[in-house]
Amino acid sequence: MVIKVYIASSSGSVAVKKYQQSVVGFLEANRISFQEIDITMLEERRLWMYRNIPRDKQPEKGNPLPPQIFSDDCYCGDYEDFFQAKENNTVFSFLGLSSKPSVKDSES
Repeated sequence: MVIKVYIASSSGSVAVKKYQQSVVGFLEANRISFQEIDITMLEERRLWMYRNIPRDKQPEKGNPLPPQIFSDDCYCGDYEDFFQAKENNTVFSFLGLSSKPSVKDSES
């Protein structure tokens, strides 16, 4: 299972950049393996992201903004969904993971 975070490396929006950094930072801090996919580099990636976000999660106007999070090809949610999962301490189930990765090295 691969967690995929769709981001925009050249976003002009400070909020989008902040949200992307928050998601990526959390995953890195918790040693959760993930793949960062930049939608600004290839049109195909952006279109794939748009097509695979459920209709009820699409904005009323415009296109969905990054970050968008998938587990393999299964949609998990956007930043707001991630934030709620973080607040509720349910990020691992939100990502489709069974539990927090074990950290063997930190106990030595």
